[in-house]
Amino acid sequence: MAERVRSSASAARFGFTDDRAEIELRAAGWWDDEGPVNGCEPILSALSRAPDPSLALRSLDRIREADVAGWPDLSAALRDNPVLRGRLIAAVGASSALADFLVMSPRQWHRLANPDCTDTADYTAVLQDAIRPDGEVLTGTDAAQALRSGYRGLLLEIAAVDLGSLVERDLERPTYPEVASALTALAEAALRAGLTIAEHEVADAAHGTLAVIAMGKCGGRELNYVSDVDVVFVGEGDIQITTRVATAMMRVVGTACFEVDAALRPEGKAGALVRTLDGHEAYYKKWARTWEFQALLKARPVAGDAELGRRYAELVAPMVWSASERENFVADVQQMRRRVERHVPAEIADRELKLGRGGLRDVEFAVQLLQLVHGRVDPQLRSATTLDALRSLGEGGYVARADAAELESSYEFLRTVEHRLQLRRLRRTHLFPDFDDTTELRWLARACGLGAARGRSVSEILLSEYRTNVRRIRRLHEKLFYRPLLDAVARVPTAALRLTTEQAASRLSALGYAAPDGALQHIKALTSGVSRRASIQQALLPVLLDLLADTPDPDGGLLAYRRVSEALADTPWYLRVLRDEAAVVERLATLLGTSRLVPDLLVRAPEVLKLLGDPDRLAGRAPEEVARSLRAAARRQPGLAAAVTAARSLRRHEMLRVACADLLGLLDVPAVCTALSSVWGAVLQSALAAAVRKRAAEIGAEPARIAVIGMGRLGGEELGYGSDADVLFVCEAAPGAADTEALRFATSVAETVRQSLGAPSQDPALQVDADLRPEGRSGPLVRTLESYRAYYARWGEVWEAQALLRARFVAGDPELGDRFMALIEPVRYPDGGLDATKVREVRRIKARVENERLPRSADPTTHTKLGRGGLADVEWTAQLFQLRYAGEVPALRTTSTLDALRALAEAGLAEQTDVDFLLDAWLLATRARNAAMLVRGKAVDQLPSSGRELAAVARVLGYSADDDPGEFLDSYRRTTRRAHAVVERLFYES
Repeated sequence: MAERVRSSASAARFGFTDDRAEIELRAAGWWDDEGPVNGCEPILSALSRAPDPSLALRSLDRIREADVAGWPDLSAALRDNPVLRGRLIAAVGASSALADFLVMSPRQWHRLANPDCTDTADYTAVLQDAIRPDGEVLTGTDAAQALRSGYRGLLLEIAAVDLGSLVERDLERPTYPEVASALTALAEAALRAGLTIAEHEVADAAHGTLAVIAMGKCGGRELNYVSDVDVVFVGEGDIQITTRVATAMMRVVGTACFEVDAALRPEGKAGALVRTLDGHEAYYKKWARTWEFQALLKARPVAGDAELGRRYAELVAPMVWSASERENFVADVQQMRRRVERHVPAEIADRELKLGRGGLRDVEFAVQLLQLVHGRVDPQLRSATTLDALRSLGEGGYVARADAAELESSYEFLRTVEHRLQLRRLRRTHLFPDFDDTTELRWLARACGLGAARGRSVSEILLSEYRTNVRRIRRLHEKLFYRPLLDAVARVPTAALRLTTEQAASRLSALGYAAPDGALQHIKALTSGVSRRASIQQALLPVLLDLLADTPDPDGGLLAYRRVSEALADTPWYLRVLRDEAAVVERLATLLGTSRLVPDLLVRAPEVLKLLGDPDRLAGRAPEEVARSLRAAARRQPGLAAAVTAARSLRRHEMLRVACADLLGLLDVPAVCTALSSVWGAVLQSALAAAVRKRAAEIGAEPARIAVIGMGRLGGEELGYGSDADVLFVCEAAPGAADTEALRFATSVAETVRQSLGAPSQDPALQVDADLRPEGRSGPLVRTLESYRAYYARWGEVWEAQALLRARFVAGDPELGDRFMALIEPVRYPDGGLDATKVREVRRIKARVENERLPRSADPTTHTKLGRGGLADVEWTAQLFQLRYAGEVPALRTTSTLDALRALAEAGLAEQTDVDFLLDAWLLATRARNAAMLVRGKAVDQLPSSGRELAAVARVLGYSADDDPGEFLDSYRRTTRRAHAVVERLFYES
């Protein structure tokens, strides 16, 4: 008994789990009392590598019993011929159905010994010979049996070659496309043989002509081991006779090989089985639905009259490749996929290889939709084979190479799994095994060529691979199949997709391009050549042209797009982002067709483009976070020049980010001003710190502490895109240093900051303006804290107190900055307010500023800064009230114009209605001023009076393309007129 256990254990090491294994091995002559018989180890090792060693051994034992006389030859061949050994053992270890076939026809194993087996080109001849054993075509049951035997023999060859490398590693493993192509060739041969039999069974068959059109997987040359074969029949002559022939063919092939399904014909199962060419044409032109054209993508003549089949293919091809122009085409295809998903039972949805989420249909629908939309003008995409089409989509730039490669890999994995499952019993199935069925999972994993690794069983590895690939397919399916760009491309007429035709020029003119010839030149420059870049541009531009047509300046937008594309030609992700994220394309078109500033910044800060697809990232960064990041980046640089360069670069990035969010309506006015002010402050801080380090290193000491005080719009955190930075420089001698030495050091640092930041560049200027310092331009650039104290106590004028209302520490030494702010508190918020003389002085200065600074050619009703009801009107009013009442009303002690205005109403110093008019005017004027800067690309205070610039500003302010831009000017004048009336009452008390 103990010896028997040892023998069983010895046999078990070859992977046998059946208790009869040793008995079967002994019967085969491969095992004796000592274990494996000499010379038979290769067979046992091969059996151990079979997907199911016990099934393989049991199947060979059945073959032995079925052909006892021939067994010695087979056993010897298994021992000596590794090709036969690998193929036969793999086949019977993976498929009980193929084992049954060999038991019924045991001498069929000889066909597997041939290294080349049968070439697919010979399949038709092999099956034709099978149904003509004596030269005459068989009919009836004999014909079906002969066809079945011939078909199964060739199927055995395909499976054996497919699986053989699992058992014998030296055997070449065919690729999935090669296996699918062979299975398709076999199906075609079976259809032709079935048609031959049918034509001999039906009387007067010669009175009709029939062509068999393969559809679905057969049309795409991607059949499974067990598939229905979808067909459509086309007839000529006597249609009744051709219908009988088609019916007989379906019966014969269905009995012998596989089901032949003609449900994809016009009107489906309710329609005539066979139609004439004219009948097909009439139906497809008048009645066909979207899904039928999708199905016709794979239509291919495979049997019957070749000429008739060719004419059918030529008839339907133009219909297929124009189908995407049908109304709601993309939406219909997407809805069809969702409908298929909903019909999958919930309890098996995660195991459904074909129809489930992340299944094979996800790949096929995505590929077919991309083909039908883009294949109108790109013949390279017109392949009926999924993987060929997917590769063409990747090579043509319609899909990212990485996405195409991942999708191809995952598709092949699921197809391989499907093949193995169907081979098991030669049954049509698409259901992955139950996740808890370790026995089935182990067999399937081995059949797929997986092995245990890193302490994980093959079942665990298979499950992990399955889930990974399903998730990947679903992710890429949703990325490609529901890409909004597809719908946009589908809506573009085919002639316009060709871009350089006369029809394209006419369409550009109709879309509103003022210079269609110039637009075509831009298009030609972007799409010329055969590069991948040009291919992607060819797919993008038709949509982009439509999107730009909806902007205020289509011609300028297209020119800007060309500039950006050429500047970013070597940026690897640029076109990929535009192709894969439709939201980015739409928003980029809006920006380029509206603003001249955005493209100037974009070519030097391209990374912002990626943010256009994510509004939260585009508009959601906190100013404090941005400032910290900028300061940290500049601090890491080795010198002043590098620090300033880094600061400029990050400022450019942030200015572009804010501008994009602003133009797209994602940021309100206060948020824009705060963001721009914060980044300006961070730039000053970075430049100041670098200048201090540089100067201190030169003299070997740091004799002064320095603080920078923001003034004007910087101090009030109300900067616009073109604003200068008004500042004061304050210093204090370090312990042991003299004031003169500290002043020299601080002045040198301040001059360095101004010069380094003010150096010419392509970005909006970084002008540091210190003209609000005591004595203006004639006074020293830097003063000590005590000097400021003495000056304001003895010489300070009312305009200087007014300027200090928006003073705020922004850079340098915080403690010194705080002491400066404490020093100026009584100056800007005087106890008792202003006497009548000083109030008159403030009013006089304002009147002089308006008279002297408002350009003669300016329209005072639309000048955002100095015009009636503009920024100056509102700000001077708020500041006069601050000077008069902030000493008694703490809420007025703010650098913010908006907060000061709101405090007026809360303190009862002004009516709420009046304050609302001032707030509305300030917000509108600020936003319009910013919009004008973004539109023109340079600082401007005067609103445009007409033309594209006015239209662009109006669009930025929320007016639609259908609105008259003059309505915006009317609204602006109305808002500022109300505010000016309030200013007249409150500021001038008139």
